[in-house]
Order: sequence, then C-alpha cells, then structure tokens
Amino acid sequence: MEEKDREIAAPGVAKGDEADRNMVEPPPADFSTFILSLSTAVLMHLGEIKNPVTDKIEKDRVVARHTIDIIDMLREKTGGNLTKDEAGLLEGLLYDLRMRYFKGAAQGG
Repeated sequence: MEEKDREIAAPGVAKGDEADRNMVEPPPADFSTFILSLSTAVLMHLGEIKNPVTDKIEKDRVVARHTIDIIDMLREKTGGNLTKDEAGLLEGLLYDLRMRYFKGAAQGG
C-alpha cells in the first residue's frame, strides 16, 4: 500500500467501501478547531447545550471551570506563537466563557 493510500478509515472498512463514502469529514485538525471543541465542551458543562451522547442538558460547573482553565493555560503557553486570528479567537472565547460561567454562578446554577 502506498503512503498516500494510508488514510484513516473506520475500523473494518476498506477505503472506497460504501460505508466509507457515507462518513462525514471531520473539521481540520488545527488550533482554532481544537479551541472551539474545548469551548463547546464548556458550554455543554454549563448546561447551555445538550450532551450529544445523552441528548440531555447536564451541568457540571467544576468540569466547566477546569476546561476554561485549560484554555487559559493554552493561551499562556502559546503566547507569541499564534496568528492574529487565533489569538483573537482565544481571547474572545475566554472572555465569553468566563462571563457565561460567572453569570451562571450569579443565578445560582
């Protein structure tokens, strides 16, 4: 098998099979997508969106806060190495997530 043919497929599915053709392409694996996925997890743990697995609103403020702290740690560790757009996205998301976290705390949730 050539290197270019070694693409990741679902287990047990050969490239080109019908099941493979029906798979949805994931978003690109870049910094912005990673940060957006973490921020979506925060929204889920704040109870602002449904858990896609259970299809229920579930709150876990401890995990939400921890994930916000992880995003902030990434901001600190990547300082000076991000594009202007990535840095802006990171700062904007952190501000928004923190405001949502504190708003929930003020409302007793």
